[in-house]
This record gives sequence, structure tokens and C-alpha cells, in this order.
Amino acid sequence: MNEELLRQDLIRDEGLQLKPYRCSAGKLSIGVGRNLDDVGVSRSEAEYMLHNDILNLQIDLDRNLPWWRNLSETRQLVLANMAFNLGIDRLLNFKNTLAAMERGDYEAAAVGMGASKWAVQVGPRATRLIKQMREG
Repeated sequence: MNEELLRQDLIRDEGLQLKPYRCSAGKLSIGVGRNLDDVGVSRSEAEYMLHNDILNLQIDLDRNLPWWRNLSETRQLVLANMAFNLGIDRLLNFKNTLAAMERGDYEAAAVGMGASKWAVQVGPRATRLIKQMREG
């Protein structure tokens, strides 16, 4: 069987959707008819997506907060974790916290992180990241 011909036929017949949608049977699907309700994704597919998401979040951080690369590795990881969780646009709303990070006032940054709605929403994750921000 010619896999490339089948691939082309399936894309033509199923379509290519880059965001989740409901198929005609009501199943949550993505891509070329991937049934997420019944099939989901494999571990390797999930890790591949995560790899791409990490690359994209680093590009977003480089573009919007170029100073972030000057932080210690631990604090870079904190900021990247927050960017992943919040998305770059919501992260950029942490203006005072980010300004504190940029000027090296990590205690003020930690206090700002802790005083946020985000900290309440993510609980133990915030507690861990705040401690890492303080300790570097």
C-alpha cells in the first residue's frame, strides 16, 4: 500500500483541523480525524507536543522579557513554568512581579507571586515556585 496516497486521501476526506472539534459522531477530534475521546494521544505524542510547547514558550519569553536569560537557571525555570501555565499574555500582567525579577529583587517577586490569584488557583505549585524564586 502506498502510505503517501492514503495520507493524501485521508486529509482530503477527513480534513486537517489544528484545533479540537466535534466530528459528525460527536467525538472530540483533532488533526486528521484523530478521535481524542476514544484514542487520545500516545505518551510519545504528548511529549513531542510538550517539547514544541517548551520551544515556543522560550521564544515568547525571549521576545517579551529578554532579560529572563540573565536569571539563574532555577529562576528561569520558575518563569518558564509560570509562562507555560498562564500563557505569555497573562504572565505579562504580572508587571510588578516581573519588574522585581528583572531588577534582582527576588523577595519582592516572590511576594508578588504569592499575592496573586494564580497562587490560589495552583496551590502547591505556587508554593514550590515561590520558594524557588526566593532561594534561586
